Amino acid sequence: MRHVIALDVGGTGMKAALVGADGALLHRARRATGRGRGPDAVVAGILDFAAELRAHGAEHLGEPASAAGVAVPGIVDEDRGTAVYAANLGWRDVPLRDLIAAELGLPVALGHDVRTGGLAEGRIGAGRGADRFLFVALGTGIAGAIGVDGRVEAGAHGFAGEIGHVVVRPGGTPCPCGQRGCLERFASAAAVSEAWAAACGDPAADAADCAKAVTSGDPNAVRIWQDAVDALADGLVTALTLLDPRTLVIGGGLAEAGETLFTPLRDAVRHRVTFQKLPEIVPAALGDTAGCLGAGLLAWDLLDTTDGTEVTP
Repeated sequence: MRHVIALDVGGTGMKAALVGADGALLHRARRATGRGRGPDAVVAGILDFAAELRAHGAEHLGEPASAAGVAVPGIVDEDRGTAVYAANLGWRDVPLRDLIAAELGLPVALGHDVRTGGLAEGRIGAGRGADRFLFVALGTGIAGAIGVDGRVEAGAHGFAGEIGHVVVRPGGTPCPCGQRGCLERFASAAAVSEAWAAACGDPAADAADCAKAVTSGDPNAVRIWQDAVDALADGLVTALTLLDPRTLVIGGGLAEAGETLFTPLRDAVRHRVTFQKLPEIVPAALGDTAGCLGAGLLAWDLLDTTDGTEVTP
């Protein structure tokens, strides 16, 4: 059966799949990223995992994979196939596409993790059917993917979609990026976790705990949650003013709070728009499979634009 390898590399774990032409997940696997052993070991682990997936496909699906798609965090130069920088993995300027292609003997597409997950949400997930969508992931940080006619815009330098570094509170909390008042310092899952842990006196408390406290009416939790929602709405209105998406898809850890997040967020965005058209605001549909599915789409797209024999550009 014809298939591709899809690999989603995270800071702590890697999710992988063999994906059929119809998008079906024919095989799924997970492995620790192993970042504690250093960047070279992480790359070696990726290559080994990819080779394992190729062997599995050849044995169980009757033929080896036709291509591979790989999603990685950090700054990614998709045209050159280079993982430029990832703080949580410790690498700089890793020619990952060429390394994997040489290991597998297959054409390989390399993508940014959030943009790749956004690609899947836009084509086959919550944004399906929308000609213009914006996917925003609320996790440790905040990042986005700008979808146009079934593809995701990377930008001239690979930085498109970094909505987490839109300043929503000028002069506010310092951000590791060097600015002050960035959106992700107020509305990410990490920011809510930090604020709630301080407020309730439990260092282990997180955003999910804060959401539960909101539903029970805890006034401190309600205040912290509303502050995050207000900051997020400010950032989103800036984005929709610039991009005019038809659908706004929200994913990541904070979105797991469901209507505890979406009801006040829709209200906050609605109250802020003036001339702008209000997009449909919906939760992401694919969960933690989005990255793998998106990587699979990258691989199939690559095959659509080549004859399938090209290994490196």
